[in-house]
Amino acid sequence: MFTRIFGKPKLETNALTTLDKLNETLEMLEKKEKVLLKKASSEVEKAKQFTKAKNKKAAIQCLKRKRLYEQQIEQLGNFQLRIHDQMIMLEGAKATTETVDALRSGAAAMKSMQKATNIDDVDKTMDEINEQTENMKQIQEALATPIGAAADFDEDELEAELEELEDAELEEQLLQPATTAPADSVQVPVGRVPARTAPQKHTEEDELAALQAEMAL
Repeated sequence: MFTRIFGKPKLETNALTTLDKLNETLEMLEKKEKVLLKKASSEVEKAKQFTKAKNKKAAIQCLKRKRLYEQQIEQLGNFQLRIHDQMIMLEGAKATTETVDALRSGAAAMKSMQKATNIDDVDKTMDEINEQTENMKQIQEALATPIGAAADFDEDELEAELEELEDAELEEQLLQPATTAPADSVQVPVGRVPARTAPQKHTEEDELAALQAEMAL
């Protein structure tokens, strides 16, 4: 039991430590790869210079060293690929372990809650709730029952009166457009015609003056 309790944090710590170590190694390999790439590029430049100087032997030596650097670069690339693969597998295993632990904890909690809950207690509680609900319903119905003078009102008569009011209102709305005069109509005395405002005439001089004023602004 103590192994199960104290073993999980230790495993998680080991996984994190391993991931950190893999990351450090990956960074180291990437730095070495950059250095080798610079060296290979330098050998190419040296080979070009020796070629211009007609020193064929020295140029070939530079190309040989370039190929050795390229072989090391390829090897470092394979190492990085393996480390990436290992990190992905380790992270997947860690996620799987955490998922299983979470499911195990959930199952244990559910089992504990089921032990604390008895089906007979549940049935008894539901019966009490139903009984209280029914009592409350009866109380609300009793409170909603009219008493005194309101109890003598005839519901059918009240509904008929309401229908008459609705019909009268509808009839009033239908007759309203025919009896209502336009609000904006103007009363003109008989025999008189409203004077029309003569349109203002703009001469070319006025338009030119307005244009010059706008240009001055």
